[in-house]
This record gives sequence, C-alpha cells and structure tokens, in this order.
Amino acid sequence: MDTLADLYRRKLHFLNAIFTYIDHEDAMVAAVFKISQPESPDLILKVCSRKGDFLRESYFLSRFADKIPVPKIIQLIEPETGLDAAVLMECVQGDLLKSETVTNALASEIGSLLARIHLERAEGYGDLTDPSHLNGDPRIPFTMKFEEGLEECQGHLPKNLLETCRWHFDKDIDLLLSADGPCVIHRDFRPGNIIASDGKVRGIIDWSSGRGGFAEDDFCPLELGEWPAGCKSFFLEGYASIRKVPDYKKMMPLLRLSRAVAAVGFTIKRGTWESKNSKLYQFSLRHLESLAAGENA
Repeated sequence: MDTLADLYRRKLHFLNAIFTYIDHEDAMVAAVFKISQPESPDLILKVCSRKGDFLRESYFLSRFADKIPVPKIIQLIEPETGLDAAVLMECVQGDLLKSETVTNALASEIGSLLARIHLERAEGYGDLTDPSHLNGDPRIPFTMKFEEGLEECQGHLPKNLLETCRWHFDKDIDLLLSADGPCVIHRDFRPGNIIASDGKVRGIIDWSSGRGGFAEDDFCPLELGEWPAGCKSFFLEGYASIRKVPDYKKMMPLLRLSRAVAAVGFTIKRGTWESKNSKLYQFSLRHLESLAAGENA
C-alpha cells in the first residue's frame, strides 16, 4: 500500500502528507486512505480499481450533495496508464456505525434518509452512469447480474446446487413486475456505510453499488440481520414519515438468493473465498445450501 500511496501523493502534489490506509473487512473493491496534512482538514482518497465503481461513486456523491449527508467531493482523478481512478473527498467527522451504537432515534433518522434516497426517480433500471443501457423492465438487468454470478460459480459449486439456484430464481423472477421503481438505490445500506456522531448521521458513504433499481432491494440488510432487530420498527417508522414502505417481504427470497450467488461468485472470481472474504463466502454459501436442503427435506 505504500507504493500505491506514493503514486497519489505525487499526483496530488501532497508531498508532505501522511497517507494512512484504512483497512476493514467490508472494504472489497477499493483502497481507501486517510490523508493528513499540517494545518489542513483531513481528507479521504478512495482508489477504485474498476472504472465503473469510480463513475458511480462520483455520480451519486454529486447527485446527493446538499440533499442528504454525503461526503463533499474535493477532486476527481481520472484513470490513466499506471494509475487507477480515484475520488478525493472530505473526511466526514464521526465513526462508522456498529449495530450496538444504533439508537432508536438514529434508526428513525436513517430510515427517513433511505426514503429520501428512494424519492429520487431513475430513468430506468441499471447503471445510471450508462443511460444508453437502462431498461424499463427490472427483470432484465436483475437477471443479467444473476447469470453473471452463476457463471462465476461454475466449476466451483456442484452442478445440482447451481440448478437449484436457477429453479428458485425462475420461480420468483416475475415478482419484480410489481417492484417499487425505478428509483435510486444505494444497494449496500447498512451500518458499516454510515458515519455518525453525537446521535446524528453525518455521512452515507460507499456508493459504488448504487444504481437505478427498486426500493425493496435496499431492505435486504434490514432482513438479513445487518441492523439490530430492536431498531427495525423505528427504522420503518422513519421511512414511512417520508414515503410509503414497500411490501418488500414477498421479494426477499429472490433478493437474498441473488445476493448470495453474487457474493459467492465475487469471492471466487477474486480468489478471496478462503481468505479475506471467507466470512461473506461461508454466509452466502450456507444460504444456497439451505435451499437445496429444503428441496430434499
């Protein structure tokens, strides 16, 4: 990471700055540094190895500036030979939320902020940084992503397990015809992507998974135990104060299946299923295996 930091130190002309690598288990697709300089506010540099992540991060930070708490963009670094794209942004003061630090009042505020995200209508379903490929049918980009994950799992997971996944997917995919969208979704809306201090939200971060989608998708973390169970009613009350809570529970089996396949495929593709991302891999694989076990019961 020192070599990577030196590249951006020279690019930004921050020759006397201290670059501190921020390492946490949830960081999967970007390298994040805290930059400290004498007599200047700290900054955050997010280096994106994939151009699409950079485009989405910068797009949504710009779109939501002055609408909800998000970090302010200081500078965008376009990709060039030997240098990945990166976003230089303000360092939001506060701490990443953890389940044990979510109060009822904070849960209500967070729910209302998610609703404000969903109030932003999208031109279609898919990657909003690539308007020419947006679709009016939510099933099409959703199916493409599922197929991508299945392909990544080929040769690693048993054939019968992959067939079970496809059967469950085909059984439920038409539920998306009644989806609440198209609207902007964060798609990774959980405590680890929210910064808070003094009982208030100070920043919603990590927008690289954001897209034009349907509101139900952003309720997956709430149902998968990534938010404390005791805060759920306050979260939903906060959401309902801004817009109607979608009937997301009927879609949850389909959404959970899709996320599990994508997670297993991602860790296999990255070669991190036995190391850095083993917890994510095992959690997702157990869910897929439970579907097969249910069929055989």
